[in-house]
Amino acid sequence: MKPKRTILCVDDNEQSLSYRKIILETRGYRVASYSRGEEALERFKQGGIDLVVTDMAMPGLDGPQLIAAIKNLAPQVPAILISSKARVYDHESQADVFLARGMYAPADLLERIRVLLVRKRGPKRMQQTSVQLPQRQGVA
Repeated sequence: MKPKRTILCVDDNEQSLSYRKIILETRGYRVASYSRGEEALERFKQGGIDLVVTDMAMPGLDGPQLIAAIKNLAPQVPAILISSKARVYDHESQADVFLARGMYAPADLLERIRVLLVRKRGPKRMQQTSVQLPQRQGVA
């Protein structure tokens, strides 16, 4: 059985956060959910986070700032930025994926997460199985 991946979800909107948490947990992910960027960053520092999903606009540490801090600590951890603003290019962000709130289906989010986690893990290596060939008896 595959170990569960842990996703850090951050959104100051409790309803959106709860909705995402339910979707992810029903698909077998562990979810650490926070409504403030500062708390989420402290949880990230404890380790064990495989991917981050965060809202863009939050009081205090916003989504792009949170992602920048996380990428500074662990550049290999993928991050998805979600915003109601369609023009993400107005903001500097190190997010791997941007999704406009209300413009994506839950299946889109799940597929993006799946692809980012596969990309993080890298391609599967061929398992080397040693095949034992029968020993030939010496002919005299």
